[in-house]
Amino acid sequence: MQFAITTHRKGQRGFSVLEMLLATVILLVGLVAVAQLVPVSMLLNYRNRTDSAALVFAQRELDQILDQPLTSSSFVDALGNTCQLGNSATLNVIQGSTVVVVNNQPLIVFGPPNPPLAPTNGYGFTYKDSNDQTETTYDVRWAVIISGSTDNVSSKRFILGVQQLGGNGFFQPVTLDTVVGR
Repeated sequence: MQFAITTHRKGQRGFSVLEMLLATVILLVGLVAVAQLVPVSMLLNYRNRTDSAALVFAQRELDQILDQPLTSSSFVDALGNTCQLGNSATLNVIQGSTVVVVNNQPLIVFGPPNPPLAPTNGYGFTYKDSNDQTETTYDVRWAVIISGSTDNVSSKRFILGVQQLGGNGFFQPVTLDTVVGR
């Protein structure tokens, strides 16, 4: 009969209860921190989706405006809105919605949220996105600056802004600025 001799080396012991508690606390703190990131990332995802939808709508509307001849003073867009494109008798002046310049960037003024500034007649409308399940509503506004002469318009500068109405929190407006000319 053989006996197995087991020897214990010094220093090879298991974890103490205190070490286990400390490791558990560190792990829980990490898990709580990660769990708090989930709602934040969901909110950021929602806002990014809203900003993207506003940008796509702004691009679509601006494309329709840019398709018009320089001599046009208005047109009816795909949604049935009558859109003013400026009066050639008024040159080198902002026509339509109010514009401010911040850091050399023109921005359409939507005004304080309650009550918002009313859009200038023919230079803005409200759009409800029927393709979005939440039916998000957007405030669309633009301004026009005409260059040239009353008989010969050489260019038009369009500044178009779109801002989401309602929802939770404040949504930055999207502003597009472009010039079309001969």
